[in-house]
Amino acid sequence: MTAPIAAIARILSSHGFWRRVWAMTVKEVSQMRRDRLTFGMMIAVPIMQLLLFGYAINTDPKHLPTAVYARDNGPLSRAVVASLTNSGYFDISRVARTQRELDALLASGTIQFGVEIPANFERDLRRGERPQLLITADATDPSASGNAVAALQGIANTALRRELRGPDTAIRAGQDPFELIVHRRYNPTGRTQLNIVPGLLGIVLTMTMMMFTALAVTREIERGTMESLLSMPIRPAEIMLGKILPFVAVGFFQAVLIIVAARFLFGVPIEGSMILLAALTTLFVLANLAVGYTFSTVAQNQLQAVQMTFLFFLPNILLSGFMFPFRGMPDWAQWIGEVLPLTHFLRIVRGIMLKGNGMGDMWIDIAGIVAFVAVAAAIALARFRQTLD
Repeated sequence: MTAPIAAIARILSSHGFWRRVWAMTVKEVSQMRRDRLTFGMMIAVPIMQLLLFGYAINTDPKHLPTAVYARDNGPLSRAVVASLTNSGYFDISRVARTQRELDALLASGTIQFGVEIPANFERDLRRGERPQLLITADATDPSASGNAVAALQGIANTALRRELRGPDTAIRAGQDPFELIVHRRYNPTGRTQLNIVPGLLGIVLTMTMMMFTALAVTREIERGTMESLLSMPIRPAEIMLGKILPFVAVGFFQAVLIIVAARFLFGVPIEGSMILLAALTTLFVLANLAVGYTFSTVAQNQLQAVQMTFLFFLPNILLSGFMFPFRGMPDWAQWIGEVLPLTHFLRIVRGIMLKGNGMGDMWIDIAGIVAFVAVAAAIALARFRQTLD
């Protein structure tokens, strides 16, 4: 043992060793400075993680959009609604006129909670008959509604404390004056698999489609085969489509594998149309392929292509509502999330599989992905033409 240690000590103590190490260090720093994209990634990624985890991530969302369907609009009914608002978890943003309208708002994801006040609520309450108040929660994401549901437990006892006076004091003195019935719709048992597994479809497609496309085109440029391809009588749009279409088939195959596993391994229901899910999954694949193609026209090598893919993938996974409740994020983070195609696709795939939604329930999210595809494809084609010039 002493001989190798002595040899290492002689090398480290020699003057030439440290001079050569210093020369290699200077060379590496110069190369790092020339590779501005990599250097920028070293700075941008930790800053992005710091900002997103520090400011945007909130596992206890409040002010959740709530609709009220009141068939009794007396003073006690209004007091209950006010108590829900004062809890901080419920933001009464809609007033439904019918049960069907309330169901449609829940299905489309416009609201997180629906409050149904039955007819003769105040009369039955003053008679001491303990009427039922129905709270319907969109439980597709259990973490988004869990704390709000827990906060409901004390509302029945405190909501009418100021209103029940005089002859009504006896009602307040006994058990809760009314009964809260909480209905967790779409995921009544609160299984995380019903939320995570459909979301994995979007995560896997986002990661693989962008990376595969960016690497495939960048590899052509690195090997010099792109120049031979461009010498042929073929247009830029035709090259782009020819590069993208094989990956559409790959993405479709990945989607089939995930959906089959979700159904038969994890017991995730598929309530909606499989044809609609396939069509919108293909649209989402095109969105990610267009982004990957754009990255390939900017990156100078495959390492840069991977770095750019990761830089785009990070906000997608954090701001889309996959890992953390979307409505728990501040407004500026939600605005960024609304631009990302993964945000809309997660709502679509969960809506189709868990809620049985049709196009009418998801047209805003479909329009968001269509707009993203159009913009991303235009940028990719414009960047590719500039690369040719």
